[in-house]
Amino acid sequence: MYDSRIDNIPELKQFLVSIQNIDIQLVLVEDKYTFISGTLRKFKFHTLSKKDKGIVLAYLKRFTGYKKTQLHHLIKLARKGNLKQKSYVRHNPNKKYTAFDIKLLEKTDEVHLRLNSVATKAIFKREFNLFGNTDYENISKVSHSHINNLRKSNAYTTTWVNGTNPTEVKIGVTRKPEPNGKPGSIRIDTVHQRDIYHINAVDEVTQWEVVASTPKISEAFLEPVLYDMLRMFPFVVFNFHSDKGSEFVNYVIAEMLNKLMVIQTKSRSRHSNDNALVECKNGCVVRKHLGFYHIDQNMADKYNDFNLDYLTPYLNYHRPCLYITKMKTDSKGKKTPIYGQCITPYEKLKEVVENIRLKTSGNVLREDVTFGKLDKIAYAHSDNEFAKLVRQEREKLFNYNRNYSLRK
Repeated sequence: MYDSRIDNIPELKQFLVSIQNIDIQLVLVEDKYTFISGTLRKFKFHTLSKKDKGIVLAYLKRFTGYKKTQLHHLIKLARKGNLKQKSYVRHNPNKKYTAFDIKLLEKTDEVHLRLNSVATKAIFKREFNLFGNTDYENISKVSHSHINNLRKSNAYTTTWVNGTNPTEVKIGVTRKPEPNGKPGSIRIDTVHQRDIYHINAVDEVTQWEVVASTPKISEAFLEPVLYDMLRMFPFVVFNFHSDKGSEFVNYVIAEMLNKLMVIQTKSRSRHSNDNALVECKNGCVVRKHLGFYHIDQNMADKYNDFNLDYLTPYLNYHRPCLYITKMKTDSKGKKTPIYGQCITPYEKLKEVVENIRLKTSGNVLREDVTFGKLDKIAYAHSDNEFAKLVRQEREKLFNYNRNYSLRK
């Protein structure tokens, strides 16, 4: 405020009248305090009459926005030389647990590897009531929910908690598989049916599918099953994609895939579509054909033989699948897939291999596989004939399983 030309009270009164319709006011608290102190010194406020003091108060109120009572309080502080802006420090009178109590919580979490809040409170009460440790008298009264609040406070910094940051297992690569239009990038998942497990593997491009069964999913059982499944694909498998389940993400499976020169990838967090293809096949293929009821572990080999001899050939040679031909984009930019092709995975494989040969003159089939050999399997039965054969063999398997359970 540059008001040096106003030297006396009459000029000040005339100035206030002239700015009645002007909206002007100081903003910063520091500027307001400086303005109040300077005005009081300039007009020698303590020597003025009551009427003149009223004019000065109106002047201060006009430019600071403070009320009369607050101005009187600030004037008293200014006359004592204490009119300064103070930093706000909140003092919580209801604060019950001090930094000492929080450190007791920290030490308890460190030695017990951070138990849940209920167990932690029980330890506090035992320390005070049972073992007579008076340091825990105050913290023993804490509620379960407030223990979690104290763990988020600034005073709570424990070495153990900082040491539990998640570390990624150095097996496989966490990313979306990229087949680049070539067969050989398979998605794999496990379907649990009581005492046995069905392993379902689907190629992303051709939807070639292989189903196998095993009594357990430990490394010793799963490794030979996976090896046989990979050999049942007529093309070279170069990518093995799964979720982050320990049945696939372990050093035994990783070593086997490394020997076969197969890249292992894992699904990303919060990306459910990474393994959506095989998840869909779990319901519309595995559950639809093998059911939900209990299967004894000793029946795993018979189910596996049925899967490899009947179900897998049926899925690939006689069961048509839908394939995306283009993506439709609406006015809002939303993309919708158009399923304009419906053929069997074997016919799709022929189409993809032919396109690759025309573009790169390469071959994606295994060395011991030719379309001549596959044609004999594909066209030995019609689709309905082989489907009827699969139904017959499945009924035999189900009846044997029921009788086996009754005999047990």
